[in-house]
Amino acid sequence: MTVGRFFRNTTIALALLAPTGLLAEDSTVLIEDPNPTAIERPNIVLVLADDLGFTDLASYGSEISTPTIDALAQQGVSFTNYHTAANCAPARAMLLTGVDAHLAGVPNIPEMLAPEQQRHAHYQGVLGSNVVTVATLLEGAGYHTYMAGKWHLGAGPGKLPSQRGFERTVALADSGADNWEQRPYIPLYDKANWYADGEEYQLPEDFYSSRFLVDKTIEFIDSNIEDGQPFFAYLPFQAVHIPVQAPQEFIDRYMGVYDGGWDELREQRRARAMELGIIPADSDIGRMSTTADWSALDADQRRYQAKRMAVYAAMVEAMDYHLGRLVDYLKARGEYDSTIIIFTSDNGAEASGPQDHDSFAGRRGPAALGYHTDYERLGLKGSYNTISPSFASAAVSPLAYYKFYAGEGGMRVPLIVAGASLPVQGELSHSFSFVTDITPTVLSFAGVVPPDARYGGRSVEPMIGRDLGPLLRQEAQRVYGPEDSVGYELAGHAVLFQGDYKIVFHRTPLSDGQWHLYNIMRDPGETEDLSSTEPARLQRMLSAYERYTHDNKVLPVPPGFDNIKQLVINTLYSRLRTPVLVTLLTILILLPFLVAYRRKRKEV
Repeated sequence: MTVGRFFRNTTIALALLAPTGLLAEDSTVLIEDPNPTAIERPNIVLVLADDLGFTDLASYGSEISTPTIDALAQQGVSFTNYHTAANCAPARAMLLTGVDAHLAGVPNIPEMLAPEQQRHAHYQGVLGSNVVTVATLLEGAGYHTYMAGKWHLGAGPGKLPSQRGFERTVALADSGADNWEQRPYIPLYDKANWYADGEEYQLPEDFYSSRFLVDKTIEFIDSNIEDGQPFFAYLPFQAVHIPVQAPQEFIDRYMGVYDGGWDELREQRRARAMELGIIPADSDIGRMSTTADWSALDADQRRYQAKRMAVYAAMVEAMDYHLGRLVDYLKARGEYDSTIIIFTSDNGAEASGPQDHDSFAGRRGPAALGYHTDYERLGLKGSYNTISPSFASAAVSPLAYYKFYAGEGGMRVPLIVAGASLPVQGELSHSFSFVTDITPTVLSFAGVVPPDARYGGRSVEPMIGRDLGPLLRQEAQRVYGPEDSVGYELAGHAVLFQGDYKIVFHRTPLSDGQWHLYNIMRDPGETEDLSSTEPARLQRMLSAYERYTHDNKVLPVPPGFDNIKQLVINTLYSRLRTPVLVTLLTILILLPFLVAYRRKRKEV
């Protein structure tokens, strides 16, 4: 059905229903297309990588082979100044609703929320009923809606994606899981909780996450492809969330590539990103205090660290390869030219996991869950792999910080919007954009008006995101003006963007606990603090941040709060549910963290 015909039929239906009272005042309404010869409403595929760093794609400066995604970049617009949340669930909440994470009920992942915060209804880490997903709106507008991948926005009645607008689903409810088999990656979970169409699901024996999720996406699309209705497919990969795992054939391609270490890789990526125009030509680069000295490692340690990163690169390439199978399927079925593909990441690179894999925590933690960390089998079934803070800082080069932090490395990620029908091909956009912009942009493609204050007979939070269409069509240089503010907070780490500038606050000990001001258009690496030279701007932006916290009901973190510490406490309580035992074990487990924290404070 052409878009003109669809809108004419919709207009007639609205006219017939309105006098009867059957059309609710808060229903989704489609924009009538003034052009009767317009092409069909596009299919839309929203692809979300997990923990992918800013320069992890070849088209953004990486040495990793990503031909499928690079080809998409040549058929659309690549955004170089796009920002998301600093960790998983808040990013997904904002991505799918266009509403700030605090108002959407997901200010942090539920696994890291403190009890003092969980007393408040909007601090549950579960997508609230006060927001409407893009899938719900598109389903109401006649789209088929599919999801295959990580959900992490709630489990149980009314909380799974099958109850939030998705027609067909296979979904991981947890923060992550093994990529080779159905088992958890942290002791918080008894098992890896997968669901299909709202029911508990058992993964197949030949499971590998990226292959399986693309297989299911193709299956869902193919089941209704003959009826002529457009589809919206949400494909949130597990790659490259921990445990970092990949097929051997992909790992082999990167053996030896990272033998020069993380500092060398950071410089190589910075140079390549500058050459591609992803960052300014004179972009400086800082060094994180958590980045180890590569030269201080012995030969065996360097060998092991290099393979950790090789597996990571292999996982990225495997994701790209399987995404390529979806692209090939769409081309074979004649759907590719009428499909918009959006590719991005939920946050920056993951730095969790010990620097020293051979430490007590590095060995005993995975072993307690039945994983090994053997060099020869690293990345394969049964292995547990992370890339540590040092290589994580290379994955986001030349940016500072990484996942869980409000620095550019935690929040600035790739965004590519591609499609044969787009008027602009192979261009870069350096305009600031935010994760809440994705849903309004998708709705604009589909001709759907977002709800304002009511939907489905209930009050809902209005979307704050902006349609990126003017940038995609090169009708505007910005969708945010120089005085428009976008705030964000995660576990006490805070940021406010305004024009080319940002103010950022990080809690100690990784930072000094002070606000800093940067021009991120000129200085994406956050190497030149302007707070002393532009105090007036700093104060204006601090006032704007205070308004943000008030309007979005941001709660303070409890004294002494730490994400990892809270995860440990929540895990112990969930598993043991014995307060006394939890307290004792918490003290024992956190003692090394306390010692390290005090040592770090003295250094700062």
